[in-house]
Order: sequence, then C-alpha cells, then structure tokens
Amino acid sequence: MEGTPQIVAFGGGGFSMEAGNPRMDSYVLGLVARERPRVCFLPSASGDADHYIVRFFRHFPADRCEPSHVSLFRRERGIGGDVREHLLAQDVIYVGGGSVISLLGVWRAHGIDEVLREAWQRGIVLCGLSAGSLCWFAEGVTAFHGTPERVAGLGFLPHSNAVHYDGEPARRGAYHRFLTEGLRAGYACQDGAALHFRGTELHRVVASRREARAYHGACVNGRVIETALATDYLGEADPAAPALADALAA
Repeated sequence: MEGTPQIVAFGGGGFSMEAGNPRMDSYVLGLVARERPRVCFLPSASGDADHYIVRFFRHFPADRCEPSHVSLFRRERGIGGDVREHLLAQDVIYVGGGSVISLLGVWRAHGIDEVLREAWQRGIVLCGLSAGSLCWFAEGVTAFHGTPERVAGLGFLPHSNAVHYDGEPARRGAYHRFLTEGLRAGYACQDGAALHFRGTELHRVVASRREARAYHGACVNGRVIETALATDYLGEADPAAPALADALAA
C-alpha cells in the first residue's frame, strides 16, 4: 500500500487511553513495511504537554521503531532540522488528543496543515485519537470545552466525524442534532474503535476491544439514520497485528 493515502482515525484509544493494550497502535505500525517504522508524534492538541510526550516515547521503544516528536509551543521543537523535511521523512505521523480548535490554529499558523496534506498524498500514514481523529475530516463534533460544538477540520476526508461516542453520552445526541441541522454525513466511533481510510473511502473498521463499534450517520428526509458498521476485533489471531505488540505493551 506504499504511496496510497491512508488515515486511521481512533474514536479514542491507543497508548494514551489504553495502557497495556497495544492493539490499535500495533495495527497502525503494521501498515508500514519498514522493520523499524519512523513514527513522529504531534502533541499539539495538548499544548505539547510534557507527560504526553514522555508516555509516547515510553510506548514506542527505540529498539522497535524510530520515534520522534515535533513541538510547536516550545522553543525546543524536539528535532534539530526543518519541520517539513522531518515530517515528510516519516512512515507514521501520530496526532494526540486535546483541543482540536487549538490544534488547527497552531498548525495553520505554522503551515503544518499543508505539510500534512503533502504527507498524506505521499502515502505517509496519518493517525490519531480524539482531536487527532477529528482534524482529518471536513467537519466534526468537539466537546473539549464542555458543550458539544461543530468544528471545521482539514477536509482531507470529506465526511463528518464524532469521537468518544460511548464514553460521553452527550456527543451522540449532539451529533444527531447537528446532522439534522446540515452537518454532512459521516462516521462516529466509540473508544477502542478506529476508522481506516484508503484515500477518502472507508476501508476497514478495527477495534482494540471486542465490544467497541463505529457507525455511519446521515440525515435522510429530516430523520437521522445511524448504521452500525462491521468491525474487526484486533485479537491475538488477527493477521494485521505485527510482532512488536509485546514491546508496545511493555
């Protein structure tokens, strides 16, 4: 799949939400043919929180991959060279959770939005949870500051997106309401589920938890139609789970 634009958008999960469960992150790294994938973390949505960066490096050990991070809120950016050059040299760009509004603002101020579009078009795998999921879509529902609200994303994926669909009950009601008010059709994900897109089309729904699900939502004649999507549990027997799962779980 080298050269194919790919995005894996988590409703919630990965190293920052599922300690001891490496399935989601292992699935993403398994999309890369390189033995030691180059993985760059963008913690912009958290304001480059120290604890988040530390957890990333603990979870992605240097003996199994080539981890790095780029900070936009600090004088020390985490890398020595040009940010664009560094991001375009990665196999995976992993975006953390937090405020999607703040994330988009700082990315646009630094031109990272355009670099990420170029990375996506080159086939570098883009992934992330929560804000790191919402950002790739044309529209989304964020509740980071309390009351759910609509937000315009980067538009790589021409759909809407809702995250934490089971963990925060108000989000489902808000997503349905926004669909009736003109929000474009799209996808909602529970924590532990992820949407894998090739190009702009949904390729597969995967889950790190047996019960996690994702849904397609659309408003038809003033009524919201929500459809549960077939989901593949990333259990031990899943052929997509790479061998570095044990290392990520350490």
